[in-house]
Amino acid sequence: MTRVIAVIPARGGSRGLPGKNIRPLGGTPLVARTVDAALHAACIERVYVSSDDAGILKVARAAGAHAIVRPGEISGSTASSESALLHALEHLKAEQAGLPDILVFLQCTSPFTTAAEIDLVVDTMIQKNADSAFSVVEDHGFIWQEDVAGFAEGITHDHSKPRQRRQDMTPRYRENGAIYAMRVEPFLAEQTRFCGRTVLVPVSAPTIEIDTQEDWDMAEAFQASRKPASLRKEHVPGQIKAVVTDFDGVHTDDRVLVSQDGQEAVFCSRRDGMGLERLRDRGVRLLILSKEANPVVKTRAAKLKMPVQNHVDDKLSALEAWRAENGLEWSEIAYIGNDINDTACMAACGLAFSPADAHADALKTADIVLEASGGKGALREMSDYLIARQLVSSHRDG
Repeated sequence: MTRVIAVIPARGGSRGLPGKNIRPLGGTPLVARTVDAALHAACIERVYVSSDDAGILKVARAAGAHAIVRPGEISGSTASSESALLHALEHLKAEQAGLPDILVFLQCTSPFTTAAEIDLVVDTMIQKNADSAFSVVEDHGFIWQEDVAGFAEGITHDHSKPRQRRQDMTPRYRENGAIYAMRVEPFLAEQTRFCGRTVLVPVSAPTIEIDTQEDWDMAEAFQASRKPASLRKEHVPGQIKAVVTDFDGVHTDDRVLVSQDGQEAVFCSRRDGMGLERLRDRGVRLLILSKEANPVVKTRAAKLKMPVQNHVDDKLSALEAWRAENGLEWSEIAYIGNDINDTACMAACGLAFSPADAHADALKTADIVLEASGGKGALREMSDYLIARQLVSSHRDG
């Protein structure tokens, strides 16, 4: 079995924004937000916070992490993150805890990292048989520099040619500074997070790295635009007995690939399938309710072993009939939708979710706005949320 641990370096002396690592964002200190994301990642066995600051370590322990006291000589502003990671591995050896197979390096200055994204980075590295991996975001920016004569020249584009449309450009990616994974053996040999064969892992988290007050203001504004992952309605353990999902923009990323012969294909997440399976194992009834008429909906539903009603124009009426047929109360149903035609069902059900990239009306109607986008782990995040908070039965069928 592959052992994976997470290490979060968080030194105390921040010049740009003093005390930022324990400053609350959305009511939770930055370091605790990252610890929580790591603890909810399926791949992570243990979470460690490395710091020279007693206050940071106290917050980290309270959040569920193990503390590593970092020596002063590798805690200054010029010390590399790699030095903290190497010290953490030495600490594990000294404690006879044994070295892991994979080390995940997380930065708490990226406060919107999700458990699903951590799992995605590690899974991608393993599946591609790489030695390291890191989270990136697509970057369509036109980057310039001054040439030796002081005139502008394009770096990411040829400015002497007609301006390309974004969709015609070769995809480019930028580090978002949040998640790095590396196999321990090549990392120890090369002592760099980009050891051996490294792969890019695109994620959908907001690219906000907090270093200054301006960064903090931006993070607070983004946090305020989202509903926190907490319940606005009163629920009791085991109350949710059914989960109903839209298809496009929930199971998929709302894109469609059309072949030359007119066949359509969509992009889904295997991680979502595992999340739905965990709910089904606990006796939760599942349903896909979709306006889409394309056979791809039924094909995906069959793969997930989920009943489906597609080509539905009046979703609320269809859901009412299904609810009555299954002897359910509205309060016992959770619904996840991403668009205007989902809002009536979302408002009627006991608990409403929406992916991070949903339509504004769906975001306003949702009780919980997930951090993952449609087709990129939103369903897994929802299932983990329901299970972790015991809102579904803890009983596993079979």
